Amino acid sequence: MRAVVYRQTGGSDVLQLVERPEPQPGPGEVLVRIAFSGVNPTDWKSRRGARPGEALAFPEVVPNQDGAGVIVGVGAGVDSIRIGERVWIWEAAWQRPNGTAQEMVALPQNHAVLLPEGASFELGASLAIPALTAHRCLTVSGAGPARLGPGALEGRTVLVAGGAGAVGHAAIELAVWAGATVVTTVSSPEKARLARAAGAHQVVNYRTEDAASAVRQLTAEGVDIIVEVAPGANAALDQAVVASNGTISVYASDQEVLPIPVRAAMGVNSRYQFVLVYTEPAVAKQGAIEDIQAALKAAALRVGTEAGLPLHHFPLEHTSDAHAAVEGKVVGKVLIEVSPQLAE
Repeated sequence: MRAVVYRQTGGSDVLQLVERPEPQPGPGEVLVRIAFSGVNPTDWKSRRGARPGEALAFPEVVPNQDGAGVIVGVGAGVDSIRIGERVWIWEAAWQRPNGTAQEMVALPQNHAVLLPEGASFELGASLAIPALTAHRCLTVSGAGPARLGPGALEGRTVLVAGGAGAVGHAAIELAVWAGATVVTTVSSPEKARLARAAGAHQVVNYRTEDAASAVRQLTAEGVDIIVEVAPGANAALDQAVVASNGTISVYASDQEVLPIPVRAAMGVNSRYQFVLVYTEPAVAKQGAIEDIQAALKAAALRVGTEAGLPLHHFPLEHTSDAHAAVEGKVVGKVLIEVSPQLAE
């Protein structure tokens, strides 16, 4: 079978297309034929490592955590009724050498989640890291909720920084589904259109407006939850708009050390919560998967330009270009076509 691998850290040029034997599912595992592999920032960051040529935990690594496809085999202890299931995949390569940039992957059965009828493989491959991260950001407030569903965020205001990104897009959709009033900041008219298409109630262009004043005009009491992608650049803005006892959920960082305005933060009892989906508590992750499934069934999660998240397709042999596109911060979701005929 075809697979993309790397044997040392470095730029996207370390990725190679090779032929490998088809994997066999072990006990408790399923074998999935991949239709689409999703690319996230953590995929190229793991491939790049701390420096070029760094030793890997495994002799050979297939990149990419997310994907979607069909279960074609099961290992011991897995009900054969699962063969033929359409599934979406989460954390395929976390502490394992085999990600989704290959035609087939064997992984623990709970990492392959049933893709509801009507949900495309493209949507499935776009879900895991963005939606799990967004869910965690929306459920770590001291005031709750711990789970999402219709009405869970009723009466709450959510500010999504960078609403045109993959995590921002998922955060908007999940927050709207849960009943929140959603405000988002963007840097261009094009991104504003995408954020509105995702469902944001109000959009603020921070390049042409005073973002703090604009957000405060929209919500006099302040923002209850901030989903933050650039905590350094937005530190002053966040403290200017966060509500009393509000939460700033940080899932990415634009710098190593954050200049948090301590007096302002203490004055409103605001809370910073740092989020890395890979190491969040297992019970929280399982709850997130269940909530994402419910949102999928309700058609609350969508992809495509008309839904606010443009899709960019690359063939498997151009995986290096796909990684470069994500590293270059292309607007939208990057998908690798592994076995697109499965969707036909």
